[in-house]
Amino acid sequence: MSGGTYTILHERGIVGVGGPDAPKFLQDLVTADIQRVAADTAAYGALLTPQGKILFDFIVYRTGERFLLDTPRAAAADLAKRLLFYRLRARVEIEDLSATHCVIAAWGSGEKPTGPFAFVRDPRLAALGFRVIAPARPAPDLPGWRAVDASAYHAHRIALGVPEGGVDFAFGQAFPHDADMDQLGGIDTRKGCYVGQEVVSRMEHRGTARRRIVVARAATPLPAAGTPITADGRALGELASVSGTSGLARVRVDRVKEALDAGTPLRADGVIVSLAIPDWARFEWSAGASED
Repeated sequence: MSGGTYTILHERGIVGVGGPDAPKFLQDLVTADIQRVAADTAAYGALLTPQGKILFDFIVYRTGERFLLDTPRAAAADLAKRLLFYRLRARVEIEDLSATHCVIAAWGSGEKPTGPFAFVRDPRLAALGFRVIAPARPAPDLPGWRAVDASAYHAHRIALGVPEGGVDFAFGQAFPHDADMDQLGGIDTRKGCYVGQEVVSRMEHRGTARRRIVVARAATPLPAAGTPITADGRALGELASVSGTSGLARVRVDRVKEALDAGTPLRADGVIVSLAIPDWARFEWSAGASED
């Protein structure tokens, strides 16, 4: 079966982490369980501050003894520097590979593309499709698959309700639960300690997250990202990524619940907006306590 679509995500960068100590080095730092990443799988994770906020999020792949971190291109150099800061005496090699490699996303087919690249299922959500890190040149040609602009991929992920770091939440300001990472497999609650683990564990077990990213829809095109969402003048949050009449929104779930219970219309710059929890998410509209 073929006939899906694919695109190069030029806004993504790649950081390579290799060397004898690479598995333990990353395992002790990030939210994902690095020991479960194999050649035919990937993991979603993040590097946090000691206070538990997201410094960088990424998808982790493995090629032999080297791990490749697929992260926003604008953040790749800073991620490499931060990892070097933690290296100390660990036998690891860290390199920004963004100039020589690219990220390809493919979706719309039940089977992964065939060809010279070993695609893996997107670890966040199966419906997102497949991803691979490939040499940046020459441009890939996937037999039976149609090349499209990256905007089509973002419309696809927005429709599914999947946020992206640096776009839908700001690095250094959001906890993993604020960005739905706990819902998208970005936090392994069974692995050992990592930077920021205590705060994340407390939020997980107490159910204290009250900020979430949800789906926003309207009958007319939504206004730009950053537009406040209000109910009777009270701020509930703001729009994030937008694609036509669909988008994502960063909101306080307790305030949204109050507005929904009262039947108060939600607006973004005058546009009536409906908010919905993504189909794959397990949280509910509630009045939880905040961690900050």
